Order: sequence, then structure tokens, then C-alpha cells
Amino acid sequence: MSSNIIQWFPGHMAKARREATEKMHLVDVVIELVDARIPESSRNPMINEIVGNKPRIIALNKSDLADSEVTNLWLDYYESQNIPAVAIDSQHNKGLRKLQQRIQAIMADYFEKQKERGVKPRAIRLMILGIPNVGKSTLINRFVGKNQAQTGNKPGVTKAQRWLKINKDFELLDTPGILWPKFEDPNVGTKLGITGAIKDTLLYMDDLALFLLAYYQENHVDLLVNRYNVTQDGVLNNTPVDLLIKITEKMNLRDDYEAASQRIIFDYRKNNLGSVTLDKVEQVTHE
Repeated sequence: MSSNIIQWFPGHMAKARREATEKMHLVDVVIELVDARIPESSRNPMINEIVGNKPRIIALNKSDLADSEVTNLWLDYYESQNIPAVAIDSQHNKGLRKLQQRIQAIMADYFEKQKERGVKPRAIRLMILGIPNVGKSTLINRFVGKNQAQTGNKPGVTKAQRWLKINKDFELLDTPGILWPKFEDPNVGTKLGITGAIKDTLLYMDDLALFLLAYYQENHVDLLVNRYNVTQDGVLNNTPVDLLIKITEKMNLRDDYEAASQRIIFDYRKNNLGSVTLDKVEQVTHE
């Protein structure tokens, strides 16, 4: 992972962090949106500082592209950290009702106390935070649907801040900021590149492909065998570099390893290499 990518983030991050922090007092619950294929790697490490004590729920999006068993392990892990978590697939509108139900459960005690004080119930105010390409726009579109009317300015809210009405129960603060993760572990940057969170033009595709091949060699040999018509021995008894050479030959790309690498990465993104999660819970729990 080249150093210029890491240097590319701080300016964006500072602005987004400031905007999110300034608006945090306006919302009831934060939806922390992550990629189910890399739940921990796609989290902003500064999220705890930004959110503070505000109620939060983690939504593992693109769950259809991830290993469902591993996703369940991640859900259990986050719940063990006292963070509600739900697996969703916003592209196909799956899990969104459960997400809303969990949010309502989070706010139930608050609204019950408000009711006892004679305060009428109101819509729950939400903010979605997430790094690029985890599906924030898709989730907003699924939530809001065609009813993208502003619900009016709240006290202390500038006109630049739009409240989108989801239904009678929810309102979403449409925040313009993007939160980039600041990562010290180069593997995090590599995983973000593989899943498309970093622009391909800023990356060396062969570096990403070699990382992915090594991961599959260790965890999913059969998927490589089935996809690229290589033998099991060919997968197990070669370095990732030699395996990339073999796969390039199988693709009839001669010595165009960059093109082969790009095809491997796209195969992963399109689920042609199976529903595979690159983040393992034990990597977090054993640290």
C-alpha cells in the first residue's frame, strides 16, 4: 500500500469529523454503517470520539456479499461490546425493518419517560456515519424512498441542514460529510481497496490481488479452484505471485498481470469468488 494513499485522508477526515461532531446533538441515534465483508476495517477508528455517549447501532451492510456465519459472529461480538448490531442488504432492501425496530427499541425507555411527563411522541432523529462505498446513499434512498421532502428546520438547525422524512417514526439528518478512516495497519488499507472504498486509480491492483489470493489460499482453496480452473495443488503449493502467474495464463492474458489482478478484484466485488468475509472476529478478540 503506497504511502500517498495514507497521506490523502487527513483533510477530508478533519472536515467530516467537525461537521459530524457539530450536528451530533441534533440526533437521537447514530447508524454506524460498515461493510459486512470487512466490518472492523471499514469502521472509522475515531467514531467513538465523534459519537460520544449518543446511542448507536452498527449496520453491517452488503451482508449478501459476506459469509453469513462470520457475519453472525461479528453481530455477537458487537452486542458483547454493548453496541446493538444488525446485518442489512440495502441494495435489496433486506434487514431494514429490523434495523428500524432495533432503533425503536433503543429509544423506547426515553419516549416512555417523555410520555410520563406529558410530552407527545415525535419522530426519532437519525444520522448515518460511514466511510465511502459502504452504501450510505443506497440506504438513505431505501429509507426515504420517494418521500424526500424536508421536514422543516428544527431549533438551532441551519437551513443548510436537511431533515429527510422516512415515515412518521423516523427523520434522517442528511449530512454532507464523508468519514475516511485513518489507518496505521496497511492491511486495513488493502482491504478497503479490495472492497472499493478507495479509488482504483490510487492503487496497485496487483498488490490487492496478491493479498486476496494469499487469503483464499489460507481459507478458501476450493473457491479459487472452481473459479480459475487451477488444481488444488496449484493453489496450495505456489506463492501468491506464482499463483497469479498461473491464473493470468488461464485467463489468456499472457503477461498482463495488472489486467488479471483487476479481474480477480472485480470477481471478489461481484461475488464471483463466493461470499467471503476478510475480517475475522478472532483478530480483534485476540489483540
